[in-house]
Amino acid sequence: MIYKLTLSDIKNKIVPIKVKTLGNPITIENEQAMALFAKECAIKAQNKDVFTLQGPMGAGKSCFARYFIRHLCGNNIDVPSPTFTLVQQYDTPCVSIWHFDLYRLENPDEIYEIGWEEALHDGVCLIEWPERLGSLLPHKRHDIVFEITSPETRQLTYNMLE
Repeated sequence: MIYKLTLSDIKNKIVPIKVKTLGNPITIENEQAMALFAKECAIKAQNKDVFTLQGPMGAGKSCFARYFIRHLCGNNIDVPSPTFTLVQQYDTPCVSIWHFDLYRLENPDEIYEIGWEEALHDGVCLIEWPERLGSLLPHKRHDIVFEITSPETRQLTYNMLE
């Protein structure tokens, strides 16, 4: 099943985003729709949740993370990509958010040097390039796979693994 997701659909609840629905591709047609999808995920996020963001460079992983973080921390917060620092941490009144970009991670064990254990036990993790973790990737997680379908459009597949 493919949902064609537009801003008006979300506002009018014509096409509900069922974040817990497994495996249904969602078509994101613009940045506003991406922002609303990220907001829905952020609303449902709980402490110790892990969201993996998988897909090629330029597919919208960082865009999703930015909107997710801004929903919980406020729209005025600067959300740089952690490409060079590997991780950025954001504190909210309810939970800490750990945004990992593991593109430059050379060895999975390096993750322990940047707060991995603390992030898993006290926060919500957003992980770009999760495949770099190998066997260290948590089994319980939310996988979001980003696919570029046109210069403006993305198809996302959401799976919750327990």
